[in-house]
Amino acid sequence: MNIRKYIKTQCGLEKYHELKIKSKDSILLRLRLYLFIILASMRDLFR
Repeated sequence: MNIRKYIKTQCGLEKYHELKIKSKDSILLRLRLYLFIILASMRDLFR
């Protein structure tokens, strides 16, 4: 999946990569990653 299509800001991409690395350890962190992707995509929709 090309995440740059959905999250367009540099700080959003950095946070995505940070959460992606951490999400391998816990199901709750994976849920947080998915929630972040949804909210960041909605925020960056018109950028």
